[in-house]
Amino acid sequence: MTLAETPADPPVPLQHNRDFRMLWGGAGLALLGGRTTAFAYPLMALWATGSSRTAGLVGFALLLPLLLMQLPGGALVDRCDRRQLMLCCGAGSALVGAGVAAALLSGTIWLPHLLASAFAEGSLMMLYQLAERAAVPALVTPEQLPAALVRNEARTRAASVLGQPIGSGLAGVAVGLPFLFASLAQVASLGFLARARGPFQEASDIPRRSLASEMREGLTWLWGQRFLRAVIAAVAVTNVLFQGLNLAVMAAMKDDGRSALSIGLVTMLSGVGGLVGSLNAGRWMRWCTMRTLVVSGLVVWTVLMVPVAGLHHAVALGALFAASGYVGGVFNVAAGVLLSSIAPSHMQGRANSVVILVGSGAMAVGPLITGFLLDAVGSARTVLILSAVMGVTAALAAVSPGVRAGATLPHPARRQRAEADPCA
Repeated sequence: MTLAETPADPPVPLQHNRDFRMLWGGAGLALLGGRTTAFAYPLMALWATGSSRTAGLVGFALLLPLLLMQLPGGALVDRCDRRQLMLCCGAGSALVGAGVAAALLSGTIWLPHLLASAFAEGSLMMLYQLAERAAVPALVTPEQLPAALVRNEARTRAASVLGQPIGSGLAGVAVGLPFLFASLAQVASLGFLARARGPFQEASDIPRRSLASEMREGLTWLWGQRFLRAVIAAVAVTNVLFQGLNLAVMAAMKDDGRSALSIGLVTMLSGVGGLVGSLNAGRWMRWCTMRTLVVSGLVVWTVLMVPVAGLHHAVALGALFAASGYVGGVFNVAAGVLLSSIAPSHMQGRANSVVILVGSGAMAVGPLITGFLLDAVGSARTVLILSAVMGVTAALAAVSPGVRAGATLPHPARRQRAEADPCA
């Protein structure tokens, strides 16, 4: 139990909660560095080798930990001191980035080193983010949790918006500079975390078991959450669809002779929409039930995807992607609040890891399937097929017994009102 939660003292306002502010600032710098290198790794591989296949391999190595390391990573986060784990991961990421920067700036590129560095950084950042998400409920009161997660989501979206232009801008000066910047950002983040004094988890008297047993416990826990299980299944489908949609739009714009800058504009506007959505998420959570948020969001995504089939103009596409990002920002905050509220403190790491694994583990399938569709039927029909699948997902969610359970699910962000909630 933190100082803000002790009965003898009134809750410390979130803006004065030193430990949360240190965590928020440190993780923000680490995320900015991570987003910068996530863009720079495949780009630098392409520039250094001239091979798109090599760039794809490096990008795959960076994302592979999301599939391979989630479950053991979640169990590790629940076993270890989360603050110390974040410090170790940040220091490791700084060393990896500095090594890649030195290699690129010296002109000595060795593909195995680049692949190993990408996999190592992906693993370290995955552990860092799992530990950070698990630590938030231990540092704030239950009443402050929605506001804290809104701030976290807004910070994450801002890092995504800024990471790509920083990475591309620095790469235009020298190929190793994005990695040097990321390494310095990681070092700066360590200074914030070192100043946090409170524990990043509550004490637990539950005995430790084998790593495999604790991983199974996380999977069993998620299976027992009826509403969450149904929602994560729907989110897994939408993540695949949006990965495919991104590829279809890039292919269409390239065929129309649009520049890479135009494609980057669409991506940036999507991030801006997500940032605004995360800031407005608390309001939607107070107005609507969880079921309404899920079903309405899926319907809105379907409506927004259909016109993409006939639009190739960067600004128009950017507006549609910004609206889609807005819905995604609301979704992420609502899901984070729900998960942090219902998962026991000693299982926060595993709960987050299982949800991320199920929700995002299949994302690589999206571009793979879409690539075949693009060759077979073209970009416009591919987008319409993806839209149809999104519509079916929305319809199934609307009639799903698990999603229906969200209509009465208690939500920590909802205000009790005398009058009926118009969204319920």
